[in-house]
Amino acid sequence: MARDLEQYLRPEVKSTPFCPGCGHGILMNLLLRAVDDLKIDMKNTVFVSGIGCAAWIPSPNFNADTLHTLHGRALAFATGVKVFNPKLNVMVVSGDGDLTSIGGNHLIHAARRNLDITVICANNMIYGMTGGQAASTSPLGALTATTARGNIYRPFDLCELVKGAGAAYVARYSVTQPVALMEALKEAFSIEAFSFVEVLSPCPTQFGRRNSYDSAVDMIKMLQGNCISREEAALLSGEELKDKIITGVFWNEKG
Repeated sequence: MARDLEQYLRPEVKSTPFCPGCGHGILMNLLLRAVDDLKIDMKNTVFVSGIGCAAWIPSPNFNADTLHTLHGRALAFATGVKVFNPKLNVMVVSGDGDLTSIGGNHLIHAARRNLDITVICANNMIYGMTGGQAASTSPLGALTATTARGNIYRPFDLCELVKGAGAAYVARYSVTQPVALMEALKEAFSIEAFSFVEVLSPCPTQFGRRNSYDSAVDMIKMLQGNCISREEAALLSGEELKDKIITGVFWNEKG
């Protein structure tokens, strides 16, 4: 089915700012497709982002009200918007460094308060825009600008973290799982409570070059090979799960 997604973009937008091979462009496309399927009123929607590559998804691209805020403070601003006008659709789109490292405390308390806010975390496992530093999501052993000998700290399981804090809806998918990811976005948008979708998005520029991925295609293949469903994971041993990334819906208060 042909779609007129350009109606959701500002007229002056002719291209995206993302590096070749970055997964954020795929996420942007799927997000707008979900908006189109649900017929979400962009005039009644506010998109909030912090600082980083993913923060450029809504602002300056979307033909809606957007707040491009301070690093790590996207959820603080989003909370203010929702409390001031509860009738608005409030969506936060930002990266793992912004939302879960610098803004981690805001994330857990926003989930605890269970305000009607949708949070989309584009997780590329590194600080992609600000220099390639290690983030709270960088895998063990990962090479970054601040872990030249390999990251020694365990990464957060973001879905378990947000679920434990009280979110009403929690899911994780990769951009290599577009159909399932778009359905998760639609479910998250439809829930009138705090919803969180973690989106695994490759960063060939900062993460890939440092970690022996010769091309963006290699990173896509890595995600395709490592991402498995919760049902598949239940059949594997702990050793077999070592390098796997479990995807799916981890919590939905509606059942």
